[in-house]
Amino acid sequence: MLPWVSLLVLAPISGQLEATPKSVISLRPPWTVVFKGEKVTLTCNGFHLRTSQKTTWHREHHGRKELHETLGNTLEVQEPGEYRCQVQGSLLSSRVALLFSQALLILGAPFAVFEGDPVVLQCRVKREAALETLHLHKNGKPMYTSGKIPDVYIPHASLKDNGAYHCTGVKKDDSPVSSNTVKIQVQELFPQPVLKASPSWPTEGGPLTLTCQTQLAPQRSDVQLWFRFFRDGQTLGSRWSNSPEFQITAVWSRDSRSYWCQAKRVTSRAGKTSQELQINVKIPVSQPVLTLSPPGAQAAEGEVVTLHCKVPRGSFPITYQLYHEGVPLKKEEGSAQRAMPFRLPLTAERSGHYFCSADNGFGPRCSEAVGLSVIVPVSRPVLTLRAPGAQAVVGDVLELRCEAQRGSPPILYRFYHEDVALGSSSAPSGGGASINLSLTAEHSGNYSCEADNALRTQRSNTVSLSVTVPVSRPVLTLGAPGAQAAVGDVVELRCEAHRGSPPILYRFYHEDVALESSSAPLGRGVSINLSLTAEHSGNYSCEADNVLGAQRSEVVTFCVIVPVSRPVLTLGAPGAQAAVGDVLELRCEAQRGSPPILYRFYHEGVALESSSTPSGGGASFNLSLTADHSGNFSCEADNGLGSQRSEAVPLKVTGLTANRSGLTATGVAGGLVSLAGLAALALVSYCRLSGKAGGRPTSGPSRSSSDSNSQEPTYHNVPGWVEMQPVYSNVNPQQGEVIYSEVRGIQKKNSHAAASSAPGLQSKDSSVIYAQVKRASAPACRPQLLASSAPHR
Repeated sequence: MLPWVSLLVLAPISGQLEATPKSVISLRPPWTVVFKGEKVTLTCNGFHLRTSQKTTWHREHHGRKELHETLGNTLEVQEPGEYRCQVQGSLLSSRVALLFSQALLILGAPFAVFEGDPVVLQCRVKREAALETLHLHKNGKPMYTSGKIPDVYIPHASLKDNGAYHCTGVKKDDSPVSSNTVKIQVQELFPQPVLKASPSWPTEGGPLTLTCQTQLAPQRSDVQLWFRFFRDGQTLGSRWSNSPEFQITAVWSRDSRSYWCQAKRVTSRAGKTSQELQINVKIPVSQPVLTLSPPGAQAAEGEVVTLHCKVPRGSFPITYQLYHEGVPLKKEEGSAQRAMPFRLPLTAERSGHYFCSADNGFGPRCSEAVGLSVIVPVSRPVLTLRAPGAQAVVGDVLELRCEAQRGSPPILYRFYHEDVALGSSSAPSGGGASINLSLTAEHSGNYSCEADNALRTQRSNTVSLSVTVPVSRPVLTLGAPGAQAAVGDVVELRCEAHRGSPPILYRFYHEDVALESSSAPLGRGVSINLSLTAEHSGNYSCEADNVLGAQRSEVVTFCVIVPVSRPVLTLGAPGAQAAVGDVLELRCEAQRGSPPILYRFYHEGVALESSSTPSGGGASFNLSLTADHSGNFSCEADNGLGSQRSEAVPLKVTGLTANRSGLTATGVAGGLVSLAGLAALALVSYCRLSGKAGGRPTSGPSRSSSDSNSQEPTYHNVPGWVEMQPVYSNVNPQQGEVIYSEVRGIQKKNSHAAASSAPGLQSKDSSVIYAQVKRASAPACRPQLLASSAPHR
């Protein structure tokens, strides 16, 4: 039993070169299936094998791996498994599977068959078995029949011998017996050879070596091959030779032919033929000559010239190379002519010296240099505008620079604004030219320039310039729906600067507090709307800014008139109950409303008294009570934007009933007071109409609060029940600032007479019951209301 060592881990050596040959196992006998108890000798053939070196053997069977070393390269085995070997200097061999069989009949066949191998197939019967009529089968069909053990000998294996082989026999009891099946695949001994020539382009009179290259299979590296060479169907040398090389001492132009070779196994009759190789004997090129077509030392840009590189002598193919100032431009292969044309479109960069080279494998030969001057018309110039800052501003000095990137000098440059010539400048040595402009607002527009070098005139693209103008001081205007603005109105605030480059940013301010901002991308002004509240009264201004500095408008003062709220009436009596003869204080007050506010007092819908509060707040008056004063009292507040009536307050007066004369006097006094109130409202209306007509306010300050709170009036008996009819008018001599207000009482005899005399102020029966002269100087942000005074006593 061989001292096999169990292999736990076998890892391949990384980085091993693929060019290292494999070890190869050979068998004796050359079968992979033998009877159990027989021995097989394995031989490991490796690279640089030495008899004293050790050989490593690997065996794998049923997943178990074992390792064994021998001194030398042979190993005798009797155990089944897959065997591999490795000698020093070689890679691990391929696997060889051995089977030690207990069958009665086996087929002995080689495990590897190559082209030309002699092959022996043998049906082997176990010694103690008595089999009759043995047959060898190929692909299921019998090949030979014999009463004895048949041997099949194939002297030169080829692809036609591929197939599956097995043996059959019959026992004495006529029971059939079949052997193992062996699949034979004839492998290629060596691939088709390749003919190589060295040098690949031989020169006339020089040597030539032909090599027929191929490679034997590693398992048959000991096989001897023969070679022979041919030229145009004729054998070179002494036919077959064991050398893969053939030497020709000198070759000439006449030897430029087709060559090929053959390789075969010594024992084979046929060989393998390489493909044909065309070998041309080359002649080194002579010095080439470069010429221009059309001839001449100058050419204009845009033209096409042809440079011919001509070689008087040299074998094809020839590689031509064109150079400009030593830099390679174009390369062409020539095989049918001795002159190579190079077409060259000319640009300014093509001026300079040219030469060409020719090479057919023996090194390049260069021509003499040829000079060429290219005249270049000007290219389209580029205009650039350079201002001191990021934007061009009125007063800046602007540089206009025009430059053509290409063009033979001298070049004349002309500058234009909206196609009107500005000036010109010359560049004698090429390059660009500039002029300067001191900017005004009129310099905005389109600019261009022109370049001219007598060969061509070119105009630049148009460049637009916007000269930025600082904004002027803006004007703020306020537009309200009516002559006066009241709470709830929408007022338009418009800000506009009449000069300045857009975009302009407008900002609005109320008492220097920013309200809103708006941009005018195209210039002009902008507006914002305010829905008015009482707090919107005050000073307004706006600001215009176009990044060159902000300008603030003048201040505009604006007043917002607040309508009165519903007033509250309170009755104040001396005691807990109102009695005849008590003095009752009636106070009316609206919590909200722009002054002056006119208050009117009513008893059962009949006007009692009116009073004005120039500075806002409430108003009061005192009433000496009579029995007739029982009933409902109310009051009314009015500041010209609409009147508001309070809720009714009931009062019950206890005590004696007043006499008739007292009632009459009271009624007359109340009527006069009402007439005075009406006169005051008429005066307010007049003042407002004057405001709408464009005139200045004409009302003067209202009565002081002391007037409205004067002592209660003295009532007199009026004989004959005289009823007074009020007539009121406002007198404004010469449309000045003095207003004369007058209320007259007219004795009424009948309704028709009173109506007819009311329009005039000169009635004989009339008397002035109220008169006052005032100067119109209304306080700021107050409606022009004139309060009435007490009735005339």
